[in-house]
Amino acid sequence: MKAAELRELSVEELARKAAEMRENLFNLKIRHAAGTLDSSADLSKTKRDLARVMTVLTEKAAQLKTQVASQPEQPAQPQAKA
Repeated sequence: MKAAELRELSVEELARKAAEMRENLFNLKIRHAAGTLDSSADLSKTKRDLARVMTVLTEKAAQLKTQVASQPEQPAQPQAKA
């Protein structure tokens, strides 16, 4: 999966994809230990893809943090008593 494709996804979708990849990586490690893994290249490919997803998630989190920090604080509006 390309990083450009990942940048188009929302934070929720990226988090879901990361969880899915972690589970897949766990299963691949189990199969590798059991000796039933067809291709050990799947392990490194999944690790790299997970790293890409995590990198994009970190970028988006930093971007949101900068946006929030750059917004001026607005004074709290007093609430009307009923």
